[in-house]
Formats: sequence, C-alpha cells, structure tokens
Amino acid sequence: MTQFYTRMGDGKRVTMAKKEIMCDIEDGIADAVDMGGVPALSQNEIDMLFEIISNKNRIVGVEPGNEVVLSYDIGQLDFTGDNGNSGNGVDVGRLESALLHERALGADTFELAHADYSIKPVKPVIANEMQTMEEIQNEIVAPFFYGAMPNGGLYYAPDGPYGNPADLMREFKIEEAMTAAELTANHLAKDIEYVATRMVTAGADGFNFDTTASAGDADFVGTLKGVAALRRECPNTYIMVGMAGESVMGIHGSIEYEGKIVAGTYPHQQVVFAQKAGANVFGPVVNTNTSKSLAWNLARSVTFVKECVKVAKIPCHVNMGMGVGGIPMCETAPLDAVTRCNKAMVEIAKVDGI
Repeated sequence: MTQFYTRMGDGKRVTMAKKEIMCDIEDGIADAVDMGGVPALSQNEIDMLFEIISNKNRIVGVEPGNEVVLSYDIGQLDFTGDNGNSGNGVDVGRLESALLHERALGADTFELAHADYSIKPVKPVIANEMQTMEEIQNEIVAPFFYGAMPNGGLYYAPDGPYGNPADLMREFKIEEAMTAAELTANHLAKDIEYVATRMVTAGADGFNFDTTASAGDADFVGTLKGVAALRRECPNTYIMVGMAGESVMGIHGSIEYEGKIVAGTYPHQQVVFAQKAGANVFGPVVNTNTSKSLAWNLARSVTFVKECVKVAKIPCHVNMGMGVGGIPMCETAPLDAVTRCNKAMVEIAKVDGI
C-alpha cells in the first residue's frame, strides 16, 4: 500500500495511505459544514485537495497565472523578534526590515509595526510612529501600511480601566460584565480613530487591523466602529481587517453591530460586517487542530474560506501562518505544509491574496 508523507496539526511528520487521507479530508469538510452551516466541497475539489496533499515533491506551487497578492502582518517583528514571537532574532531597524522585504523578499505590501503590536500602547508614542512612517515612506516603493491589533483585552483590569468580564462573570455579575464589554468597545473605537487617522496623515497607504476579535465580540464591534470612523475621516485609505479566529467568542453575548449580533459568527458572516464598516479587504481565519492531520485541517479550512470568498464583495486575503489556515501550529512552519495549504487556498477556495 502506497504511503504518503504528510503532517499532523502540530507539525509532526507522518505517513498516511490514500484511504486515510481521503477519510480525513471528508471528516474535515463535514466538521466545517456542521459548525458553520457552509456548503461542502465538491468531489472534484476533494480530488484536487488529495492531489495537492499527496504530491511527492517537498514544495508545491500554483499554476502560472494563479499567483495572488501577498500581504503581511506584524511588520519587522518577524525579523527582529525572538522565536517566542515567531521571529528570527535579527538585529535590524524598521527601515532596513521594510526595504529587505520589498527588495530582497519581493513583498507586495508591507507594514510598520510597534514592538507592542496593539492599538492602546501605540497611542502614547503616536508622534514617534508618525515620524518613522514618514521616513520610511521616503525610501520604500511598495504599499506601506501601519499595523496593530485592536486587542480589546488590554482595556480590562488589571491593564485597563474596566472590569474584566471573566472575573465579573465568575462572581455572577453578568450585567456588570456586559457593561464593561460595551465600554471597552466604545473606548477601543475612539483609540482606533485616534491612532489610525494620524498614521494615515503621516503617509501610511493603509491600516491593517490584525487579530481582530481576539478578546471576543466587544473587540469585534469596537474594531468595526473604529474602521467606520477611519473610513469617514480618511475616505481613500486602504483598510485591512484580519480576524483572530474562525468564530467570534461571545464574551458579551448579545452586543450588536448594525442591528445584528456578532457573537458566534463564522468567516462568511464576519466578512459582511467588515465590508459594511468600510474595509477594503478581509482576512478570514480558520484555526488548526493540533491533534488532527494536515488533510483534516486543510479540508476544513478550505471549506470555510471558499464560502467566505463566495459571499464577500471585497477581496479576501486568507490568514496563513502557524496555527491557522490548515498550517501546523509550530514556531517555524514546515515549507511542505505551508506551500500545500497556500496552493489549496488559491486554487480551490479562490482567495484573492494571502
């Protein structure tokens, strides 16, 4: 029986027979259909996915003409950060990192990022960030954005001014927990407006809201309100909204945007909120299960993202990195898994970018 080299969701190298791979593909699809209420992949798409996974070459690529735009998050931190932050520990400045991505790595876009990659810590040093943005814009040619996580969790105690909903709910203070979440959403929206409009004034070609809704549904609503404010004040700026997970956690549970509850929404529903708020591009996320195979995770991810692309009226740049998009959850994602996941997203899910 022919065995194919493949991966588990934690990056472990394993061998699987065709029957095992096909079974995991079908199970992954079924899980996405059950959880998200999205259509299953066709038999032809399942066969394409098997061919991609079972390809005997270490690295695979898309067919000529199927190339897509690459956008990046976390900016220079992928060079300068240590491996605890998925970085390489290379001591270079932010200007040098931007130019290396443009001129050596062929990045289609890039972004400036603060070492503490969140909206709240950027606010006190906004003048410094604006100056750095202006300096790099004088050197770089590729579209150069500013990026930060909304990170609503920083507004809860002990780091922020509002009570922590998790602590309050443990004390059965449900109303207080919901109020804290609502106050955080409004505070986050104001901070996003403050930071983003100033970075655009300093020359940023756009703004990347990375890991949106990491702190749940109030985080998502606060981000959407901030995006809407940025769109009103800077109508021509390019806005990217990338998610933190496949489903928005219901920390508040009933908080709404434009009259609809956001908790529990999946990529094909999240994108509707993002485009209403004024986003130009949406980054869907599907989380990797480390105990399942690459086949299971990738099939599940492609099923979710294909429906998101179908519903979207704006481009979708799927988030592909450690622990998302079918890619194994390990610090240095193996190229064999990364390229297979990327190819499947482009040629089966039909994403506009990665």
